[in-house]
Amino acid sequence: MSVQQASLDRQERPEIDLIFTIYLLGHSNTGNNHRKQIIIGVCVGVGCLAALSLLCLVYVCRRKRPQPSASSVLLARPVASSDPESGIEQYHTQVFTYEELEAATDGFSASNKLGDGGFGAVYKGKLLDGRTVAIKRFYRNNYRLVEQFVNEAYILSSLRHQNLVVLYGCTSRHSRQLILVYEYVPNGTVADHLHGPRAREAALAWPLRMRVAIETADALSYLHATTPQIIHRDVKTSNILLDAGFHVKVADFGLSRLFPANATHVSTAPQGTPGYVDPDYHQCFQLTDKSDVYSFGVVLAELISSKPAVDVTRQRHDINLATMAISKIQNQELEQLVDPTLWCQSKGETRTMIEQVAEVAFRCLQAETEIRPTMKEVLEALKAIQDEGCSRAKGVEADAAANDEDCLLGEKPSQSPDTVTANWESRSTTPHRSG
Repeated sequence: MSVQQASLDRQERPEIDLIFTIYLLGHSNTGNNHRKQIIIGVCVGVGCLAALSLLCLVYVCRRKRPQPSASSVLLARPVASSDPESGIEQYHTQVFTYEELEAATDGFSASNKLGDGGFGAVYKGKLLDGRTVAIKRFYRNNYRLVEQFVNEAYILSSLRHQNLVVLYGCTSRHSRQLILVYEYVPNGTVADHLHGPRAREAALAWPLRMRVAIETADALSYLHATTPQIIHRDVKTSNILLDAGFHVKVADFGLSRLFPANATHVSTAPQGTPGYVDPDYHQCFQLTDKSDVYSFGVVLAELISSKPAVDVTRQRHDINLATMAISKIQNQELEQLVDPTLWCQSKGETRTMIEQVAEVAFRCLQAETEIRPTMKEVLEALKAIQDEGCSRAKGVEADAAANDEDCLLGEKPSQSPDTVTANWESRSTTPHRSG
């Protein structure tokens, strides 16, 4: 076959182009070593090109294949696991479609938006059955947010307490977005009323603040007493909701942890809100139930001071409310911590209760974990303060009523001391007897 004929055949058959090139190289007049180097280089180039083509083909095929979403991977994990948080158990709650929740909020309208949180936005909505609900839509379906979603859905669907927010349901793992549906709590958060947008409406009276403290402590004590134990890990006034009767509804369990049985602590990276995070947990990475106790101590400090947990406009050593509270209580400067309006309007018995609650907060805010009381002990102390305060108030009312009755009876002319014939007891400190 001539070179000219081979060229014609190459034009008709493109697939022999490479073979023809090698043939020409192999029959050229160049030295043998040079020819071998060229042939080897061409072969290596062809091999690399083929490998690259194969990789491109595999990539295209994987892109076309539907990949499981982060939510489906996490929600589909097996139940059995040594770590309660690593294995997601089945939870029983209503499953909503994305479309019906979208309709319930008018397409997640800005006019229905109640607020934004760390993991999603909350909207007010109305379901087809007439229930008014709060709908929390997570921002993105990444693994971290999905874990918060699953954690909260599991915990709230398995707990029942009058001071915990009620979970009505959630979307499935196949939904376009991860959404949780709660009962609608109309009176906002405790933070709103203490130092937020609702603080100007009307300051929370002391009896109501006392009830908020007790009901929150009751909810946390309940969580700590469950099996497995639940640590909320994000206790703060913006996660304490108030219903129509101003009763507490503790919410937001996205960061909560389930404790293994008989565990003294869980080693984990500190999470929570600045100003509320247990300093011992932050330093040693050891989460315990006393971490919630510390955060609750900050809540008590907020209830008596009406100040936010962190405020950069305060003096440097008072920016952190916990530090400020410890300092003022230790130095017997409580009047500089307590809300001035609350302090000025308080009578003797109320001031005594405020001082006692401040003492409980002081114990909760201790840096050493072992010194802090348990939530059960905190709850018992707060109830005792309330009961004692009510008893004193009733006693004062009874005395006032008796005084009023004496005033009414005393409207008739009183007798002159000269006419008193009955013996009367001297009020001097020295005993006196007549002969």
